[in-house]
Amino acid sequence: MARQNALKKEPQRRGRAAEAKLKSVGQDATEGAPHQKFERLIHERSRLGIISALAVNDRLTFNDLKRLIKTTDGNLSVHARKLEDAGYISCTKSFEGRTPKTEFKLTRQGRNALEQYLNHMEALIKTMRPPS
Repeated sequence: MARQNALKKEPQRRGRAAEAKLKSVGQDATEGAPHQKFERLIHERSRLGIISALAVNDRLTFNDLKRLIKTTDGNLSVHARKLEDAGYISCTKSFEGRTPKTEFKLTRQGRNALEQYLNHMEALIKTMRPPS
């Protein structure tokens, strides 16, 4: 019975140690970064693709953005809405003749969030790489 209890506790100890190490790496990575919070909203692949595409283009239509990040209409709509709700992108809807046109643009807040995210990732990479 004592052996079973010891076996049950061992993975928990290793889990806590690994978790503590990860937390310290995250803290070290943010020391040099301009903000202290990891931006999970941008970290998701599709949203990072949207933000990145808009960072290098003044504006993109829905179809252009969909083609660039290789996603579906529904997926793009959901992720774009989350970024719009956060104030990272703006969405303008209009018509060209009878055809609806949706355009997206990166906001100043979105550009700042992307810059902070990139700074955080660079700091994390520096922390994880051994010194040369």
